[in-house]
Amino acid sequence: MELGSKIELYCKELQLPKVYEEYHQLSNRAAKEGWKYNEYLYEVLKAEATSRAERSRNTLTKMAGFPTIKTIEDFDFEFTIGVNRRQIEELSSLEFIKRKENIILLGQSGVGKTHLAIALAYKATQSRIKARFTTISDLILQMHIAKREKRYDSFIKQAIMAPSLLVIDEIGYFPMSKEDANHFFQVISKRYERGSTIITSNLVFSQWSGIFANDKVITTAILDRLLHHSCIINILGDSYRLKEKKESGLIEQDLFKFESKKLGKGVK
Repeated sequence: MELGSKIELYCKELQLPKVYEEYHQLSNRAAKEGWKYNEYLYEVLKAEATSRAERSRNTLTKMAGFPTIKTIEDFDFEFTIGVNRRQIEELSSLEFIKRKENIILLGQSGVGKTHLAIALAYKATQSRIKARFTTISDLILQMHIAKREKRYDSFIKQAIMAPSLLVIDEIGYFPMSKEDANHFFQVISKRYERGSTIITSNLVFSQWSGIFANDKVITTAILDRLLHHSCIINILGDSYRLKEKKESGLIEQDLFKFESKKLGKGVK
């Protein structure tokens, strides 16, 4: 068996596809530039490690379920009110995930809550941290199905507890039944001090009881666990999606304003 075939065989056995792909080119470069043996070994291993990291990031991004990719760099800090650039940059260090802290983004539709939530979760996947994105409606539906199919515990373990960062979008856009509210409580309770959660909502906390079937007990229990270790960001201003239409006069300027008196400054 030729040497090249032996190298290919060992690369397959040891699952080193990038080594097999790059070793010949790197060996020619090593001979040309007079590398030492350990320098050549380093470059070969670096190529494999870099390739694996890229594959890992791509896989985690696909598994996260993002509806679209958003980044911190693309966010318009000048348009919104209440979003501190320095605070967001600090959060993008992802230390909050290590500390198992939560982020709650509040504000009317279109002010950038989902953008920031996705951007932070995408940043996590690029740092090879497992993240998952879901809307509250999809999450509750999946939990109902899992319960009906008698795989509730495995769903909690795989879909709820496995991600280091769980993003739950659009809380407050529809009221829940008591069963729905209990499902959501299970999510928050299970992840309490065991994983980070990002929540987006168009309603201030005083209105959350109306989301959870007007059950003040379960609402209090949810907020108690969710807010204990959390960063709250209140975003004011008009809808970014309707910005151009407002500027062109196609809709009234104050149609979608979110009254600032209902929200305080973001606190941690």
